[in-house]
Amino acid sequence: MRLAYLVAAGGIPVQGPTGASGHVRELVQALRRTGPCALYAAVEADHRGRFGPPVPATITGTPGWPSWLAPWRELREVRAARALARRVLEDAHGAPVPPGRPTRENGPPYDLLIERHSLFSDASWRVGARLGIPWILEVNAPHVRERQRFEELRQPALARRWERQVLQAAPCIVTVSPWLRRWLVDTVGCRPERVHWLPNGVPPWVGDRARGRARLGLAADDPVIGFLGSNRPWHGADQLPALARAVGAHLVLIGGFPSPSPAAEGAAGPGPRVLRPGFLHGQALADVLAALDVGLAPYPADAPPWFCPLKLFHYRAQGTPVVATDVGALSELVAGGGSVVPPDEPRALAAAVKHWLGAPRPPRRVRSWDSVARELRTLGAALPRRAPPAPRGLWAPGL
Repeated sequence: MRLAYLVAAGGIPVQGPTGASGHVRELVQALRRTGPCALYAAVEADHRGRFGPPVPATITGTPGWPSWLAPWRELREVRAARALARRVLEDAHGAPVPPGRPTRENGPPYDLLIERHSLFSDASWRVGARLGIPWILEVNAPHVRERQRFEELRQPALARRWERQVLQAAPCIVTVSPWLRRWLVDTVGCRPERVHWLPNGVPPWVGDRARGRARLGLAADDPVIGFLGSNRPWHGADQLPALARAVGAHLVLIGGFPSPSPAAEGAAGPGPRVLRPGFLHGQALADVLAALDVGLAPYPADAPPWFCPLKLFHYRAQGTPVVATDVGALSELVAGGGSVVPPDEPRALAAAVKHWLGAPRPPRRVRSWDSVARELRTLGAALPRRAPPAPRGLWAPGL
């Protein structure tokens, strides 16, 4: 099955530093290990730099937007998605066809489209209708709700209409959490048989605990806890230095955590150290995670419940005990691999961490990206070959 994977969101560069970008890279590489897969994306990298192994992609770019049209700034996302759709169609109609394959006149070069869903994109819908092939939407968040809470949404009525129409039209939707599946069925009105829960995966690296500790400059018996991610408000990472001091363990912050000033570092006084190895990938990340005594996911009570944190899968893949808070589906993801405590209760969090310091490590549990890729291909193979009609009501000024 020949696939095209689409990422129209300008905020998710293929070589970006976030979990979303890492998700795209790992999933596309897994899809390519299981068959042909072309990647189309709006952005390759941005001001934050380039991260992770290079993943070849066709980059379509994002258009400029004049300041006097600021109230309609979100239409820039529409234009970016339409540009991406046009490029896929141009490649489809102009691609040479190998001997023995259908010609351009009687068969498209792709059998299935998969799109990482983003607000104001109908790219897969348009391409699928033009080529007569099915498409799958990969939904990782309720984007209107998320943007209204964490960013700014200038055209909420248009956004809500757009989101509902695209989601209801999708022949198949895969979600990363049970919360999202319930939301799609109960709130958006998607047909239950079209919505499937596919949790995230991880690369199959096996970490070396001794090598990871040597990389961090730690002795074999130093107690150490760690967090993989970024310092977003809903991640709960701001409480971790105090937690490390309370349990007498070194703290490792893996990801985008800036180093404090020397004055701030000295003000912390003697005691456990805070180590910031920066962004890690592949074997280096696996080694450092294997070096941890506890992996943390301390989300606060008001954290979005739709997340499926990649950090939990990374911890479990190395047999690192997890201490997380009871938010969203975390209790289901941690089951058998650590402890789940009520959110916003520092004493309960510290007690759970102390319990696992020096305790026997749980068995590794690996859900690989290759498994996710195979499940996606299986879902795609079962879809009818005829795609829904092209969207007609998704119109906005200037488009």
